Amino acid sequence: MNQPFRVLLVDDHPHARQGMREIVSADSDFIVVGEAASGEEALALMDATTPELVLMDISMPGMGGLAAAKAIKSAYPDVKIVIVTVSDEPAHLFEALKKGAQGYLLKNLEPSAWREYLRAVALDEAPLNPDLALSILREFAGKPQAAANPPRRRAAGAEDDGDGVIREGLTPREKEILQEVARGRTNRDIAAALGLSEHTVKNHLKNILQKLHLDNRVQLTRYAYERGLVEP
Repeated sequence: MNQPFRVLLVDDHPHARQGMREIVSADSDFIVVGEAASGEEALALMDATTPELVLMDISMPGMGGLAAAKAIKSAYPDVKIVIVTVSDEPAHLFEALKKGAQGYLLKNLEPSAWREYLRAVALDEAPLNPDLALSILREFAGKPQAAANPPRRRAAGAEDDGDGVIREGLTPREKEILQEVARGRTNRDIAAALGLSEHTVKNHLKNILQKLHLDNRVQLTRYAYERGLVEP
């Protein structure tokens, strides 16, 4: 990161915000640009603080973290959101991802683990927990193809397979990397498994996201399970 990543902290407990600020501020790659005590306050601060990353408590009075995440992503689609929670229940965390969050952090993790994860999110490298990947599979299991796969804008070089579903022409290598992402592998793990450099993996991921018109690893995992590219 050439410039510090701008972070907005959202939690209704002052001590929790103080703890998050201390963790985040200890890394020069991040700068805290604001704090909010509710989802409503977070929305009101977005224009003034222009954050690139929002750390959002999941449980707050009034507009909770899930509703706030959905509202922020709707108005500011490029902003990354990480849900902060005490629960690691996959169903709850998957619900947060469906609202637009890029990931989640458990409050009892070590500060170093927080900073490592946030750096991965900022660089679009945060892996998806395999339990959450399985939740994505269950979410779409048994749904008709048309419902699980809404119409997509045809990309250059894309082909229609005859049933109205657009195949975006991923190369064999790109399909391999997509499968590894859906299994919850990090860029480093993928590079080691396929005998590639991390830089090459990043370039492939960028191309895959562009071809599929997707934004992040969560959406890639959903796509892989929808298309049957990964077995549970």
